[in-house]
Amino acid sequence: MKNQAQIVPPATDAARVSAQVIALKTAPAVKAVPKKSRLRPLLQRAIPAVGGIMVLLAVWQVAALNSTGFPGPLSTWHAAVTLFADPFYDAGPNDQGIGWNVLASLQRVAIGFGLAALVGIPAGFLIGRFTFLARMCNPVIALLRPVSPLAWLPIGLLLFQRAEPASSWTIFICSIWPMIINTAEGVRRIPQDYLNVARVLRLSEFTIMRKILFPAVLPAVLTGVRLSIGIAWLVIVAAEMLTGGLGIGFWIWNEWNNLNVENILVAIVIIGVVGLLLEQGLMLLARRFSWQDNAQGGK
Repeated sequence: MKNQAQIVPPATDAARVSAQVIALKTAPAVKAVPKKSRLRPLLQRAIPAVGGIMVLLAVWQVAALNSTGFPGPLSTWHAAVTLFADPFYDAGPNDQGIGWNVLASLQRVAIGFGLAALVGIPAGFLIGRFTFLARMCNPVIALLRPVSPLAWLPIGLLLFQRAEPASSWTIFICSIWPMIINTAEGVRRIPQDYLNVARVLRLSEFTIMRKILFPAVLPAVLTGVRLSIGIAWLVIVAAEMLTGGLGIGFWIWNEWNNLNVENILVAIVIIGVVGLLLEQGLMLLARRFSWQDNAQGGK
């Protein structure tokens, strides 16, 4: 028998082992942020601010050139260098450095402002929470709030018979109104659903204040505090000019009696810088506890 060759048919496509190529996902390349784009927001804020300061200095110099006895920016700068060479010297009760005077004014502001916060914030909570109390206190607040700060100073001198408590009293009575009004308004704007849930759960009034009202009203409270600190720092300078003693207000008046106008201008700049720092610090604090800003930052 002859050997017959067997023809093996070629493998079909189904019998072939197919290899699947899987494309690996590569992480997107992180684009480096150019330095120009980082500096652009900073420059957009810094350039207008520097321009405004330059315009102020130019107007100041023009006013100094067109008047007699009014110092220019350069002479004021030299006076500032002399003052800050030793701001905390102590040559007696009536001759102390400008640093001690600023600290004395800040101490009075802290006392009057602190007492106003201790009284004004709880009073605002109660006025905003209870309608009867709001109707009773609103006419009194509307009557006393527009009174000039210096009009309260003689009342303080009469009550305390001393200049030191009278200055703190003036700060207290002038800075308490923004805290009361803003706190009460914040309590009124709380959604009624929150209070309805509290009634269903039969929460006590203290628990409602602590768990519902205070967290919701905190941004409004801090707004009132920020407004009050500006008023307090404004009032203390005028009050110290009348009461005397150690303080930036009396220091300005004393320099005017000595015709040191350069020192007066330096003190004006110091008052502005301290007031700016106080307000910016409270604005940062208010932004930290504002739920609206936190919600936008979390998006």
